[in-house]
Amino acid sequence: MLITRRIDFSASHTCYNPALSDSQNRALYGSEAHPHGHGHNYVLEVTLAGSPDPVTGMIVDLKDVKQWLEEEVVEPMDHRHLNHEVPPFDRVVPTTENLTVEIWRRLQPRFEGTPARLAGIRLYETEDLYVDYAGE
Repeated sequence: MLITRRIDFSASHTCYNPALSDSQNRALYGSEAHPHGHGHNYVLEVTLAGSPDPVTGMIVDLKDVKQWLEEEVVEPMDHRHLNHEVPPFDRVVPTTENLTVEIWRRLQPRFEGTPARLAGIRLYETEDLYVDYAGE
C-alpha cells in the first residue's frame, strides 16, 4: 500500500556553476543563471510504502511524518536562498533534480526502523515541472 503526504515551501536559488564562465552558465541555464536568483513555491509529495498495522490501521503515524518533513525540509529550506543558506547548495547547483536528491538524502534515514519505507518523492518546481525520485 502507498500513502502520500504533501507539503510546500518557498525558496530562492540561482542555477550557476562557478567552475563555468558567465556565458557558459547563461548557455546552460538561461534566465535561471541570474546572479541574484529567483524564487519558487515548491510542492513536495512524499510517498511511503508499507502494510497497515492491524491495531492502528496505519502504515506509519502521519504526525511523525509531518514533523520529519518540517525538520528536514521546511525549517532548513523555507524562505531561504538555497545557494547561500542551505548546504550542500553552496557547492552543488540547486537544480530541481539536485534538490530532490538532497531531500531524499535527508528524509530516508527517518524511516529506518519504521514499518514504512520511503517509496518515492515528487518535487514540483512549478505547476508544470516536477522531478520524481525513488532513490538509487
